[in-house]
Order: sequence, then C-alpha cells, then structure tokens
Amino acid sequence: MTSTDPSHGAPSWRPSKSIDDLISVDDEGRALTEPLREDIRLLGGLLGDAIREHSGDEVFDLVEAARVAAFRIRRAEIDRDELADMFTDLDIDTAMPVIRAFGNFALLANLAEDIHRERRRAIHVRAGDPPQDSSLAATYAKLAAADLSDAQVGAALADATVVPVITAHPTETRRRTVFDAQNRITELMRFRGRTDLTSEEDEEVIEAIERQILTLWQTALIRLERLTIQDEIRSGLRYYDASFFEVVPKINTSVRSTLQAAYPDAGLSDDPILRMGSWIGGDRDGNPYVTGDVVSLATSLAARTAIGHHLSELALLRQELSMSARLIETSGRLVELAGVDPDDPATDEPFRLALKHIRARLVATAESLFGPDVLQKEDLDLIDGKAPYAEASELLADLDVVDGALRENRDNAIADDRLLRLREGVRTFGFNLSGLDMRQNSDMHEEVVAELLAWAGVTPDYLSLSEEERVSVLSAELQARRPLTRPDAELSELARKELDIVRAAADAVSAFGPQSVPNYVISMCTSVSDMLEPMILLKEAGLIDIDDDGAVVSTVRIVPLFETIEDLQQGAETLLAALDLPFYRGLVDSQAGMQEVMLGYSDSNKDGGYMAANWALYRGELDLVEAAKKAGIRLRLFHGRGGTVGRGGGPSYDAILAQPPGAVQGSLRITEQGEIIAAKYAEPVVAERNLETLLAATIESSLLDVEGLDDESEQAYQNMDEVAALARSAYSKLVHETPGFVEYFTTSTPLSEIGALNIGSRPASRKQTEKISDLRAIPWVLSWTQSRVMLPGWYGTGSAFEEWVGDDPERLETLRRYYEKWPFFRTVMSNMAQVLAKSDMGLAHRYAQLVPDEALRDKVFGMIVDEHERTLAMYAKITGTDDLLADNAALKRSVYNRFPYLEPLNLLQVELLRRFRAGDDSPRVRRGIQLTMNGLATALRNSG
Repeated sequence: MTSTDPSHGAPSWRPSKSIDDLISVDDEGRALTEPLREDIRLLGGLLGDAIREHSGDEVFDLVEAARVAAFRIRRAEIDRDELADMFTDLDIDTAMPVIRAFGNFALLANLAEDIHRERRRAIHVRAGDPPQDSSLAATYAKLAAADLSDAQVGAALADATVVPVITAHPTETRRRTVFDAQNRITELMRFRGRTDLTSEEDEEVIEAIERQILTLWQTALIRLERLTIQDEIRSGLRYYDASFFEVVPKINTSVRSTLQAAYPDAGLSDDPILRMGSWIGGDRDGNPYVTGDVVSLATSLAARTAIGHHLSELALLRQELSMSARLIETSGRLVELAGVDPDDPATDEPFRLALKHIRARLVATAESLFGPDVLQKEDLDLIDGKAPYAEASELLADLDVVDGALRENRDNAIADDRLLRLREGVRTFGFNLSGLDMRQNSDMHEEVVAELLAWAGVTPDYLSLSEEERVSVLSAELQARRPLTRPDAELSELARKELDIVRAAADAVSAFGPQSVPNYVISMCTSVSDMLEPMILLKEAGLIDIDDDGAVVSTVRIVPLFETIEDLQQGAETLLAALDLPFYRGLVDSQAGMQEVMLGYSDSNKDGGYMAANWALYRGELDLVEAAKKAGIRLRLFHGRGGTVGRGGGPSYDAILAQPPGAVQGSLRITEQGEIIAAKYAEPVVAERNLETLLAATIESSLLDVEGLDDESEQAYQNMDEVAALARSAYSKLVHETPGFVEYFTTSTPLSEIGALNIGSRPASRKQTEKISDLRAIPWVLSWTQSRVMLPGWYGTGSAFEEWVGDDPERLETLRRYYEKWPFFRTVMSNMAQVLAKSDMGLAHRYAQLVPDEALRDKVFGMIVDEHERTLAMYAKITGTDDLLADNAALKRSVYNRFPYLEPLNLLQVELLRRFRAGDDSPRVRRGIQLTMNGLATALRNSG
C-alpha cells in the first residue's frame, strides 16, 4: 500500500501484515502483564512530569501526541505519515527533548521488564512449580533423572570451566551516572513491590523514584567526547563491585557443594568453575589505541580491584569476628598465625588479631605491586615489616586457618558467611581479578614477524615464502633459545608497538600470576603459520621459553580464531597440521592437553549470511571435536558471540544446548559484548540468573544427550549442507553480487554517522575502505538494526527453505521434525523469529528513501521486502504458527508493550539524517542523531 508523503514526496509503504498479526497476545497474556504495564505507567508518568516541569507544555504535548500516534500506527488506525509529519522540519531545539524523552523511556521500560521477570519467577517458586529450564535446580533434577554414575560426572566435569569474557564494543552507550541512577530506581521499585507499605510510605518511595527520574532527565545520556580505551577498562571493572564480587563466589560455592554431595566419588575439584575474562585493553585487532601502556593499565587496575576487594572484606570480617578467648577455646594455629603470645591479655580477641596480620600482609602485597600512593596512611602503618604474599594461594592458606578455627569452635554458621565468600573470592579472583586475553589480526603478526626475521638475518623476505617454508622457519626459531632482537634494534613503529605490548603482558604475568594473561587469540587465522607467528612475539617477551629438555613451554595458550565460513570449514585441518609439529604438540601437552579454539560468529555471518554462518559453525565444531579425538587432546571452544542474533546472540541457555555433541565437554568460554553486559550484569539479582544459566547449560551439554537426532544425524547434516549452500547463494546475490549494494547500505542506514557517536574507542573499519569485507561486524549489524531491517539475522533463509522444500511435502515434514526435536535447528529458527519480530519494513522503507539513486533504492529494497515476506511464510510453514514469539513470552511482552515507543525515535532519526546529509551539520543535529542511536540501541537491547 502506498500513499504520498506530503513533505518530501516519498511514497509511504505498509507491509501486508501488522505487528499485531505476527505477535498475538491473548486476554490471559494481557492479564499476566498487567503489573508490568502498571510499572511502565508509573515510571512513564513520573518521566512525563519531569518533562512538563523542565521542558514545558509544548514539548510534553508533542511527546504525548507522538506516543498516542505510535500506538495507533501499530493498530493500523492511522498511516505512519501522520506521525512523520509531526517531525518534518521540526525545530531542533524542540526535537532534542522529544528524542531524550523516548530514549529515557526506553531505559525505564527495560528496568520495568527486568523487575517483571523477577516477579514472574517468584510467583512460580511460591506456587511450588517445577524449577524452570536454564536454572541450576532444573539441571540438578535432570542429572538425577539420568542416573549418572560418579565416574561419568567426574570424567565430564573434572576441570569444568565457564568463563564469560567481557569485551568493549561500541553499542554500550550508558554513562556511569545513568547506570547508577537506573540501579537506584531498580532497588526502589523492588522495595515497593516486595514490601507491605502504608499509603504514606508508598508515596515516599514514589517520591524517591521521582527524584532519580528527575536526575536522569537532566543528565546527558551521551558523552561530549569519544570514549577512550582507558574509559572502557574502568567501565568494564565497574561490574565487579556492581555484581560479580557478590554473585560469582556464591555460585561457585553452591555448585561445588551440590555436585560434590550428589557425586561424592567423582573426584570433582575445589577449583572455581566460574571465572571471569576480559578483552578490554588486550584486544588490539583493528584498535590502534591498544599499547603496552594500555595493557599495563588494564592488568594493574584489574589487580588493584581484586586486592582492594579482598582488603575491604578483611576489614569487615575483622569487625565481625569479635570472639573472646575467655569464651572460646582458641586454636593454636590461629594464635600462631596472629604471631602473639597466647598468655598475653592483649590476645583476648584472637580472630581479630589473626585477621589484622592477614590484612597487614595483603597491604604489604599491594604496596609491593602498586607502590604506596594507592594506599591510605593507616593501611601503610599496618605493614610494620610484614612480608607480602607471593601469590593468592598463600592468602587463601591463611584464611583457611581462620576457617578451621571457627569450625573447631562449632561456629560453622559464621564460617559459612562472609569468610566463606572471601575464601571463594580469593580462589576465583586471586590477585589478578580476571584473565586478560591478547588478540591481534594474523596480517599484523605476519608483517611484524617478517621484519624481525629480516633484522636478525634469518630470512630477508619472509612474506615471499610458501606456507611450508614459513612453518619450517618459524619452527626452527621457536625451538632456539636465542632472541631475534635486542633492546636497541631499529624497528618500525608497528614492530616496536607489538613488542611493547607482549612485554607488558609478560610483566603482568610476572607481577600478578599466569592467570592475568592466559590466552593469545589470533584473528583471521587461516593456516599453521598464522598460529606460530604470534608465538615468535611471545618468545621475544619471555612468555614462551625453552626448558632444560629443549621443550617449548608457556603459560599462555595459543588460540586460533576461525571466522569466515571457509576458515571454519578448514579449521580442523589447520589444527591437526599444527598438532603434527612435535614442539607444538608438546606445548599443548604441557598445558594439560588442552587446546582452545575460538569461533567467530560475526564475520562468518557478514561473509555468508545467517543460516550459512550458523551451519558453518555447527559443522566446524563437529570437525574440531573429531580432530581433537583423533589427536588425543581435549578441546575447549571459545564462542565469539555478540549481543545481536546477527552476531551469534540470543538466549545463552538455548545457544549452548544447541552445540553439537562433544563440543562443550565441561568447558566453555563466551564473549559478552556491548549493551548486553549491562542488561545481564548490572546488578546482583539479574547477574546471578544469567551466570547460573551459563553453568546450567554447560553442565547439561556435558552430561546429557541434548542433540536429539539419534540415528538421523548424518542425513540431517547432509540436508543442512544443502540448505546452507542455498542460503549463502541467496545472501550473496544481494550483498556481494548486486551492483550498488554498498552504496545502498551506506546511504540507507546511519553507518557513516555511527563513527561520530562517542560510544567506543575502536574504529568502525579495520582498514580505510568501503568494502563490506573490511567493515567491522559491529557497525554492519548496528546499522541494519537502527534502520529496522535486521538483515544479518534472517536474509537468505526464506529463499533457502523455499527452494530446498520445493513441492515436496516430505521435505517440509523433515524440517518440521527438525524443529521439534533438534535443539540446533529450533534455536536457529527461534532466534530468527526474534529478529523478524523486531524488524519493520515500513520503517525500513523510510530509511530507503535516503538513497539518492531511485533505481538502486527500488531494486535493493524490493529484494529485501520479497525475502522478508518469503522468510515469514516459510517460518510459519515449518513451525506451524505465524506468531513469531510464541516461544518467547518475555520478548513478546517487550515488543507488544513498548515497541511503539521506538517509532518516534526511528522517524526522528530519518528526519535528522535527511537534514544532515542535505548540509545541516550543526552540532545540535549531530547530537540529535547520536541520541536517536543511543535510544534505539537501548530499547532494542541487543543491537550490535
């Protein structure tokens, strides 16, 4: 359906189905969400009061009119043009508060939805319902039903490790001030919902919420200056005080005690299952701002955060453990630890004396690592000649003495409180807090290593060598003790920088322990030489050494990252070829026989589209599992998932269960990126739930048969090979083969403007180029998300299914069967449906009008719309429903209740992009575009 836009002559376009057609919410569903709507009405009303008070009736009335019109558009009562007309040529000074209004509402709606999820879970618990899937309680019940032996559990979980790796990406836009205000509002809303308040008390709580919302309204949502990598490091660390310090040790303690009690002869380790990782400050792939100084800052700030936490807990513990020697029997080991005479009256409080001694040694540790400037004078006075701890295990041993003394005195309840949390915290966080991964692109390694080999006279032109010759040269150098360079070597700026970075990493390992820098990830790894080249750099820094037996040893794991579809297909072959080198195999054997491989979700998707990338990852994992069995090593996969479905996102529990057999094996590392970090980990309740989900899925995938294909697997794999090939072909016809596609993409989305949004330190492209292949996956996905096309999460899939099924009802029935019984296929379909539910071709058409070339615009947009409708139709045929969110009640609530509030942000973004590209590049217009991006990224929650 088309009509004429009176402002610009652009035809309006409306899809054949409205969102109400695609997302059905019945009366029961509305009743269940009434408390959510009440919360949204309360928060929205308080926000409206702030807008009216501080921006005036005109702005308030415009916001309210836009809100009402947006809901009428969803109900198909009016055309989108009516709302767009409100914003056409709207004065920028009026537009700005309107954008801020809907952006702030998105923040508050997110908050209300999170609280509603907590409320629903509490209702289920109080009703005595069975534990929900993705909870550890449900996992334990499944394990019990499976009647597993202790030996089976011990073999699968012998060294279980789950590591969420926090990464800095330019879709996390929230400032610390906004972050804190949201947390305060959350706590107040929780208190109001859980407490029986009088009307007067309730009014006081609402007034407190109102003050926080007023603060939000008068706080700038985005920064005036671009976020630096130093800012990103500090932002990542804030989640430890916000939730990780409280939640991670608690989960580790609970999982260990439950599993050890259920399987006492499994030999399960006391080591923490859940640990934290980070890329912030170590990931220099495409980020020129990572330097040796940045690595030093990232590792030292992490260590200071960990030790600072331990010091604070020790101070609180010393206050709490006030037991008198006159009233208890004092442990000799405790008195010995305190270093005092047991007959001295001053020793009346032995626990406090012991903890004072422990804290003094930890202060001495901090002083030795960071210098006296980071400590208070009263802390420095404690040292008094005390020896610093050499490593965290020494601190843990002293705390174990305190624990033993409490238990000897039958004070188990006290020992199991703060002291237990502190002991588990020391186990988990040590002195390093988290592991900082190093990452660099293989092209950079190649260039730097070529320079080092030429300087040392090994080979003048490494780049001209064949792969076999390169492996031979690198192998010889890695098994020789001599370095390639010396401190005064005249090297290029790039080579000096890369060497400075690995030397800073070596300093961190020396100061804070090997867990401070545990992994080196090689981006765009395509060959064995790509795996060996960074080892040359590590060897120059002393992180790789030759032992007395001539073996290559290191505490740093070499982690190839297979990203493109071709690299995923060849990954197992590359890995086996590396393991065929005796010195490399020896290195892996020395690292407990564990080889980690990282899988790239983003670039494989950008390369071949949604379905082809997902299947390439599954097939690649199957091949890697088989290769690990063949080589007799253990495999740990590191999933480079972004927040959005186009970059591997979607519910973590379902994604982990959708892995092929043997791909988890008790160990999992997974990236947590962008605005997803705040959504998952900003405060303890939500963080505990999300971390529990990762553990539950990992345990189930390791111990239970979750694939569900039985004897049908080989045929299913062949069928998916065919579907994936068809999907890649359909995707490539648009993205790689349509003339002018890059122009359409760059002009129909806010890609070029994303670079101006001060939300991340990393450039949008790896190189100065307009090629899709060189564009970073984050802006690729973010741009399509902002324009509501969501192309990376579905394009090509409808064509593939349609062509593969054809007129054969048996093939359609095959896909329906896969949807019912195969977690991989069901997850792929479910995630695609989530993306389709967030897409809006009517809004996408508005963005298409920004493309100057009318013929190009009509051609590409026509292809997108046709594929969108084809995908919706095939989804309905395969799943048996055209309700896109039939299996996702939480997202259905979100889309139904608040997606109309996104409409004004999209329309205002299009209007301001039009002005900006017509020559109005005033700071206010730029800022308005940035604010719409911020608001949409916040509202969509997994936009990049």
